[in-house]
Amino acid sequence: MHDIDSKPALRAKVLARRAAMDPEARSAAARELRDGLLSVPEVEMAGTIAAYISVGTEPDTRALLFALWKRGTYVLLPLLLPDGDLDWASYEGPDSLTPGPRGVPQPTEPPRGPQAVASADVVLAPAVAVDRRGMRLGRGGGSYDRALARVGPAILTVGLVYDAELVDVLPSEPHDQRVRAVATPSGGLVRLRPA
Repeated sequence: MHDIDSKPALRAKVLARRAAMDPEARSAAARELRDGLLSVPEVEMAGTIAAYISVGTEPDTRALLFALWKRGTYVLLPLLLPDGDLDWASYEGPDSLTPGPRGVPQPTEPPRGPQAVASADVVLAPAVAVDRRGMRLGRGGGSYDRALARVGPAILTVGLVYDAELVDVLPSEPHDQRVRAVATPSGGLVRLRPA
């Protein structure tokens, strides 16, 4: 991946590679990510974690969410608002989800407001790719850039990607929000230093 590629071209490339992945490799990656994240000190100690439900070929977060919930962590999941911003509601196990906009499952609990993400001890963000400065390439809607902008500077924010999606540099724009770490199946949690 080179920084000369545009975001849409990069996104298409990565999503095509994800689609071609073997289902066995995909579930192994999900288990490695789950186990790696569950042992991160900030995640172990977190009272509240803002996370998300993976869709399509994203690294699967369902087992991770379930494990956090069973452990007693308060898990917040996003509710997509009509303007593209994110509201948040609590996850109360797999049965507490219902199909939301664009077919993305979302919690049935009462919304807590877009600011609820600011109360999380750890924020897990979806990403198509993350670079070593913490810039993330998302789906292009800007929802997570808005959410991450509400999170305090001391909070661990983590982009979840497959191994090949942690890259040296991504194209970025002024409104793009960095993540402070990236989690990959074989590398576990990698803390990033902004350039």
